[in-house]
Amino acid sequence: MSKVVVVATRNKGKLKEFRAMLEPNGYEVKGIDDIDATLPDVVEDADTFEGNALKKAREFSKALGVAVVSDDSGLCVDALGGAPGVYSARYAGENAGDEANLAKVLAELKGDTSPGQYVCVLAYVDGEQEVVVRGECEGELITERRGTGGFGYDPIFYVEQYGHTMAELTMEEKNAISHRALALKRLISQLTL
Repeated sequence: MSKVVVVATRNKGKLKEFRAMLEPNGYEVKGIDDIDATLPDVVEDADTFEGNALKKAREFSKALGVAVVSDDSGLCVDALGGAPGVYSARYAGENAGDEANLAKVLAELKGDTSPGQYVCVLAYVDGEQEVVVRGECEGELITERRGTGGFGYDPIFYVEQYGHTMAELTMEEKNAISHRALALKRLISQLTL
């Protein structure tokens, strides 16, 4: 029998990654909409990934009465002073979407490449304990989009060890090195989910 893990997201790309990492280990991953599609989104107004992840986990866990894993993640580009950072999902404006956010980063890079990091903070809240972990993946932001896999900034996030962008990697390759995979491994090592 699999154990249910509720992930505080409506992002189908994130849910797909969580499922790919957890289901082979006997977990059933559910998103917020799988439990209660009427719950309003939590406003992510903290200025850190940790603050946003904890806020979402606390509010959704309290509303649902179950343990929740929450993710706040984003792209930090060295040449942009760490932007878009916690604003990665709404960098081009509220509800602008992945394509507009990616285009804005490319425009701000003005044809230059830059080192950058994908950052993921996971928070686990179950009413009794809170655990927060962080994972980072180093890469290079390139000026041309490559690949059709993944989501978000993956088509311009080049991973030197593979010689490809995140969008060109298989799900297995991505889940071996991604910021989310590293954070999830740390979370699992601290908890018995």
